[in-house]
Amino acid sequence: MNKSRLVWAAVLALLFLMSLVMSAPARLLSHLVPPEQLLISGLAGTVWQGSASSVLVRLPQGYFQLGAVQWSLQPLSLLLLAPHLTVSSEWGNQTFSGELVLRGQRDFDVLNAEGQLAAVLLSRFAPVSVVGMFNLQLDRLELRQGLPHSALGRLVWQDSGWQSVRGLVPLGSYALDFEQIPEEALRGQVITLAGPLQASGSLELNDRRYEVDVLLGTEDVMDSQLQSMLSLIAVPEEGGYRISLASDF
Repeated sequence: MNKSRLVWAAVLALLFLMSLVMSAPARLLSHLVPPEQLLISGLAGTVWQGSASSVLVRLPQGYFQLGAVQWSLQPLSLLLLAPHLTVSSEWGNQTFSGELVLRGQRDFDVLNAEGQLAAVLLSRFAPVSVVGMFNLQLDRLELRQGLPHSALGRLVWQDSGWQSVRGLVPLGSYALDFEQIPEEALRGQVITLAGPLQASGSLELNDRRYEVDVLLGTEDVMDSQLQSMLSLIAVPEEGGYRISLASDF
């Protein structure tokens, strides 16, 4: 058999495998996805284009609910061994939509993504009691070995507040604009969009080391409850309070 016939045979074999993937029922995913990482129920459609009524992701703090999930797979991406999916999820006012490119167990890209998440869920990961909504606009985020490699986006904390024992203390709305060029550190700028508490500063993540330097203050006399809250996380200085952190993880 000459080389041209071998090439055509390989192409036909790949097309056959792709057609199997495109027509395979989505319920097969329940046998392929590790149950210790994902819990999927209510599968419908195909592996190529399908949905699930509920998806839970296992985190060290417990399972995190993504809600109803829909996806579509670009078949040609399988030829590059980097499945490219368009994904959306919804769980109440928690939403996400974007593109995922899976390159390895700890290597993947997130592209053209938008999402929102209730800030109260932070209490599952840290000893804080806050309110508001986190809104994410992500042009790209490339992870390599589980760490950021390239990024561009904005994270907004909308209508934030701190839930104290004496009631809710409103803080304001803030944005973190971040960008990372490959082979460099991820850098972000904190800016105040609105509210009584003004915040400005920077964030940097370089490999496994992070640095945070944010100044918090008000134009008027600071509320006593707000001062008590800030004294728990920041150091007082002229003009307000400063959060200055540097550590490895």
